[in-house]
Amino acid sequence: MASGDVEDRTILEDSEKPAFSNESFVYRTFKNTVSGTVGGVAVCLVGHPFDTLKVRLQTQPVDRPVYKGLSDCFFKTLKWEGIGGLYKGVGSPLVGQMFFRATLFSSYYQITTFFAGEDHSQRLTVPQYFLSGSLTGVVAALVEGPIDLFKSKMQVQIIRAQAGEPMKYRNVFHAAYVIAQNHGIRGCYQGLSATWLRNIPANGCFFGFYEIARTLQTPEGGTVKDVSPLGLLVSGGCGGFFYWFLTYPTDVIKSSMQADDSVKSKRKFKGITDCARKLYYEQGGITRFYKGFTPCLMRSIPANAAMFFVVETMRKYFPL
Repeated sequence: MASGDVEDRTILEDSEKPAFSNESFVYRTFKNTVSGTVGGVAVCLVGHPFDTLKVRLQTQPVDRPVYKGLSDCFFKTLKWEGIGGLYKGVGSPLVGQMFFRATLFSSYYQITTFFAGEDHSQRLTVPQYFLSGSLTGVVAALVEGPIDLFKSKMQVQIIRAQAGEPMKYRNVFHAAYVIAQNHGIRGCYQGLSATWLRNIPANGCFFGFYEIARTLQTPEGGTVKDVSPLGLLVSGGCGGFFYWFLTYPTDVIKSSMQADDSVKSKRKFKGITDCARKLYYEQGGITRFYKGFTPCLMRSIPANAAMFFVVETMRKYFPL
């Protein structure tokens, strides 16, 4: 392959105009919303058990840990709660992921369309894809923040129950109701600043590396729409892997702040800096920021591979 061809592929340009070039804003939004919704179901069903283990390992007390490690957390969850324990709090993510992924992909494709300008056939540069993903992370956090909060409150209940605390929430929807009733909309956005801290760079990596991988697997003479199903799975897994691999410590901060007391005056962490400092100095140094890292990476590849595959496959079935 000539060096000029390599350069063209590096900046992610396609010569063939894609089918969406003449789509209206409303139709494009509808297509991406439906595709994202179905993708949200896929990522939740595949990834939630790993997420439960991740959050429990992230948030358990360091001085009196309930779990010795990943396998211990897995088997204790099965012993105490059965298979349903791995899907603790799944109600919020399942419903929420449908809405969240619809928002995520609709926002992302609208942002990339904006950068492309009138010529929708123009593929963006690598930096533009990373920037599009980062801007998507800003919007997505407004939906994802409450979803993660309610889920986290449910997932860490079992840890506190082992210390003798009563269960506060019957299910994830009850958690949402109680928090909203007692603390209002601000209570539902507990840890929002930390969610942005994670989401902005993480989603930049998520979509940026996905687009790079998808382009590298584009058949010669074709477009990204011609990438094989296996290529889509690999690209999605690549995006998911780098989302977590490069930004995981920020997720630990987010989870810790969301798992903190809903009553502001009783919270252990006063903000992002205070949370990071206390986690580092009081709970194990740098290793504290990698609690739950293994199940997270185990989840990231299959869950996001499935999601991107479903989303891109769904988008192909929409006629002009």
